[in-house]
Amino acid sequence: MENAILVGLSRQMALRREMDVIANNVANINTNGFKTRSTRFAEHLGPVARAETFPGPDKRVSFVVDHGTPIDLSAGMMERTGSPLDVAVRGDAYFTVQTANGQTRYTRDGSFEINARGQMVTQGGLRVVGENGPIEISTNETNVRIAEDGTVFTDQGNRGKLRLSRFANPRDLRNEGGNLFTSAGAAQAAGPQVRVETGVVERSNVKPVLEMSRMVEVQRAYASITSLITRADEIKRDAIRRLSDVQS
Repeated sequence: MENAILVGLSRQMALRREMDVIANNVANINTNGFKTRSTRFAEHLGPVARAETFPGPDKRVSFVVDHGTPIDLSAGMMERTGSPLDVAVRGDAYFTVQTANGQTRYTRDGSFEINARGQMVTQGGLRVVGENGPIEISTNETNVRIAEDGTVFTDQGNRGKLRLSRFANPRDLRNEGGNLFTSAGAAQAAGPQVRVETGVVERSNVKPVLEMSRMVEVQRAYASITSLITRADEIKRDAIRRLSDVQS
């Protein structure tokens, strides 16, 4: 009886984790370049019971174990905006940005702008990094445009080239909040095969209908497990009550 309750609780914890992941995906449906995550669970077998009171060796008990939240790196829908500072990566690469404390991070969100200090930044204010450092454009320069290879031009010439980074194992990328990624592995230059498209942004790759269907399934599964645990607890209490009546 205890096993039934513990197994149910392990499943509930897994379902709560899955609901958190789904909720985060749904919340980022309109976030440029967002990559959806899913959940992965595995079976954990409990040890064999050896109590002498059992008529024979007890069977292993299967619990649910969280095996992480793999990321879906497929490209999102490309949406044309017409803005010369909106760019989308065509290929397996990421824009490189610099945080306020100077750390390097990566993103697929290519909706850029020029701030009051002449720095090319993301919508969140992070500096966009080029191959030779952060890209800067003076306030008197006009006609800013970005070529297919990531080179930034103004009416006064070349102002740098976007640093497009790729990774030997992209699935090691970790979310750091703010639509940013970090990786334990070193970033590599994307190479000439990766291009950017101007006047376009990559939307989230979240599939709303699929996520809402998953949410309903999780809610139903959670309710079912709750009913099972409640019933198991009732059976346990009833057994204890009956044993108490017999002893008295």
